[in-house]
Amino acid sequence: MNLVKFTQKGIYCPKGKFYLDPWQPVNYAIISHGHADHARWGMKNYLCTYESKAILKHRLGGDIKVESLPYNESITINGVKVSFHSAGHVIGSAQIRLEYQGYVVVFSGDYKTQPDFITIPFQPIKCNTFITESTFGLPIYNWKSETQLREELHSWILNNQANNRTSVLFGYSLGKAQRLLSLVDGVDEIFVHRSIHNLNEAIKSSGIDLPETKLWSADLDKKVLQNKIIIAPPALLGSRMLKRVPSAATASCSGWMQIRGNKRWQSVDAGFAISDHADWNGLISAVKATEAEQVYVTHGSQAVFSKYLNEIGIKANELKTEYGDEALNDAVLESENSNPE
Repeated sequence: MNLVKFTQKGIYCPKGKFYLDPWQPVNYAIISHGHADHARWGMKNYLCTYESKAILKHRLGGDIKVESLPYNESITINGVKVSFHSAGHVIGSAQIRLEYQGYVVVFSGDYKTQPDFITIPFQPIKCNTFITESTFGLPIYNWKSETQLREELHSWILNNQANNRTSVLFGYSLGKAQRLLSLVDGVDEIFVHRSIHNLNEAIKSSGIDLPETKLWSADLDKKVLQNKIIIAPPALLGSRMLKRVPSAATASCSGWMQIRGNKRWQSVDAGFAISDHADWNGLISAVKATEAEQVYVTHGSQAVFSKYLNEIGIKANELKTEYGDEALNDAVLESENSNPE
């Protein structure tokens, strides 16, 4: 059954007359999460999880027409049953499940199978067709546990303090920043850039608790920041605002840090392989758990991952989409109330 079609505007459900995370303006868009490559401006109607509604309004404008639905509850749109199921990617992220006459398609959006301290854990969903990301779809990517990451970050920060340095962690405003908060909470005072602060306020308006933070502004007294913790968007790397931080020790927090030759190592003091996407084993386990007859692999190492799935007996095809554009996320998310100077 062709429950979904792959079009120039995005993934389309002809029966339901809606799109999944479209990249061009459409009448009805069902959104998996708030990252800029999945939730774009210009749709007449949006549907997302309850936790993502405030994020979309913050990012796309308070006047957008958006409805929300709790996890694991369903609605029927033109005969197609639609429900959201936790993806473990960022706060509010979901897999989108479609069912029509007993046939089930699951669009994963972005997901992470490794549990963390801030998001609802990934929920495997059985289906006939599974559309999966493959951002880190190479065997070299294997993430450490959240407990190990917390210990490494705490050790790094304490060492910086012993050397009279301020710890600056770089991560995207949506997802990575909140996860970093959960990892370093309790070590010392945490300051966040305005783009993260404002997004945190939107998230908290949905009833989600986040660790306490203080606003990091350009006119803040340097002495207040000494030996403390700052979480900032990657756009501030090399900015004048960063140069005003006393004895800054900088760290990039990204899955790409697993590869020590990554170019970003050249501009920071440390790197932590912290990703909001599934690693190689996580991708494999997620696909197997669906028991899908057909898998479509999009954005990332899709050629390698789809080839591997076919080799182990899972029918898989590559799917070209406009997801996975980190530059877009950086440009849109970090420009919100941001002045890198």
